[in-house]
Amino acid sequence: MTILVTGVAGFIGMHVADALMKAGRTVIGVDNMNDYYTVRLKQDRIAQLQAIHGGLFSFVPCDFADHTALLAVLDGHSIESIIHLGAQAGVRYSIENPHAYVQSNLVGHVNMLELARHRQVRHLVYASSSSVYGGNDSLPFRVEDRADHPVSLYAATKKADELMSETYAHLYRTPQTGLRFFTVYGPWGRPDMAMWIFTKKILAGDPIPVFNHGKMQRDFTYINDIVAGVIAAHDNPPPDDGAEKAGGSRSPHRIYNIGNHKPEELMRLITVLEEACGKKAIIDLLPMQPGDVHATYADITAISADLGFRPTTPIEVGVPEFVSWYRRYTNG
Repeated sequence: MTILVTGVAGFIGMHVADALMKAGRTVIGVDNMNDYYTVRLKQDRIAQLQAIHGGLFSFVPCDFADHTALLAVLDGHSIESIIHLGAQAGVRYSIENPHAYVQSNLVGHVNMLELARHRQVRHLVYASSSSVYGGNDSLPFRVEDRADHPVSLYAATKKADELMSETYAHLYRTPQTGLRFFTVYGPWGRPDMAMWIFTKKILAGDPIPVFNHGKMQRDFTYINDIVAGVIAAHDNPPPDDGAEKAGGSRSPHRIYNIGNHKPEELMRLITVLEEACGKKAIIDLLPMQPGDVHATYADITAISADLGFRPTTPIEVGVPEFVSWYRRYTNG
């Protein structure tokens, strides 16, 4: 079984590819290695995969938003399924550079849909986001909830991806699963995320930026739990049976929340980080940022019922794991 993983040099992509290959599966990884954050971290992730898995792993640098280039690098490769995790990430950056999101998240998603259609793959699993819920004030967020009012362009592109996937599932019966990720963290995480930013600043003795004066909640989800959910979804494509599925589709297309199902107060996270770092944080209380939401909270009823997904890692366990890795990686 050869699986195409896009965004393989990214945080979630690296961990998913690693888990697949530990199970003996062959992975072709695609990533454009852009400089949204330090390329060195992406290179180190790829080097880690190559060192551990050798011949099971093929890395092909490519921008999957370039359709011609994508077809060229995959020519001659047999692909059974696709896990499409590549995207231009970040809520706040979408305000600064909207064109990057249109190109990667919209054009790139269509390219993956076309690839899945023409290759007649067994299953296309793709990354959506909890951001699609926008300013919804009904908690927890359920896949049955309407998600028509995004508060960032990033969120709008992810909702658009879900709609395009529904169209391809309807027209071409391409089996697909969309996963709405909720605040993923853990070793090899992204430097633009709060976990990395806070850890770096606490250890350095610098003030940490705390938006909305700390009155925020996030459903922090540890990477190992996320990976278990991604692989469970991958291994269970939705049937083309006309029955209504998670997210409401009657085509072979399901949408799941994938989170910890336990929102944490931002100030509680900071306390756990302080304990893991062995150092008190200097807190800089700031107003709400454009594009942010006050709270995220995943209702995981659907993915639990269909796939047996059960997150097991509280922040009291996951945060020290991240801090320990961060210190090793940065020699901090």
